Amino acid sequence: MRSSRAIAAFAAVVATLSACSSGDGKSDNAAKPSSQAPASSAAPSSSAAPAGGAGGKEPCALLSPEAVGKAVSQQGMTSAPGPVKDNVANGGKSKSCVYSAGGKELGALAVTRFEGKKLKPAEMVAALKKAKADAKDVAGIGEGAIYYVTGENKTATLAAAELVGGVPVLVNYTGPAAMTQEMMVPLVKTAVDAN
Repeated sequence: MRSSRAIAAFAAVVATLSACSSGDGKSDNAAKPSSQAPASSAAPSSSAAPAGGAGGKEPCALLSPEAVGKAVSQQGMTSAPGPVKDNVANGGKSKSCVYSAGGKELGALAVTRFEGKKLKPAEMVAALKKAKADAKDVAGIGEGAIYYVTGENKTATLAAAELVGGVPVLVNYTGPAAMTQEMMVPLVKTAVDAN
């Protein structure tokens, strides 16, 4: 379940973002992933019912399985709600959507809202870049975005920061390391524009 590891890895980066921006140094507890696993056996759908997190649209409603299938040249793509992670320590409330084809997970979209935080998108991107030294800036998505590949999880991630109704939000797609920045840009842009 590569997507499950990818979501957990991104949760650790989000914890780093929160610790860097708040200066509270509580990243040890914030980085612990929840024990909840993706609902990969759930019935496929292109939209999800509300579940946990605060406000905002559900990730499965932001990005269709057809769009992901087009990006990865895969037919029969489905989506299902993934883990919901509410972390009191860093204020991040994350919802995700897992994309699969033929019973194999091919990526996940995560949306993390920081209710009550006064983060700026530039600060969010700077903290992510500090956590991922090989991250590259990506223009034209949200108010700032980065792309990086991690060897430990063998995944690629494109994350964008924006303010939605005054709330700092990170939107990211994580997939196999073979997914290029060019493949991910339309996915994350679609999700950010729909958020």
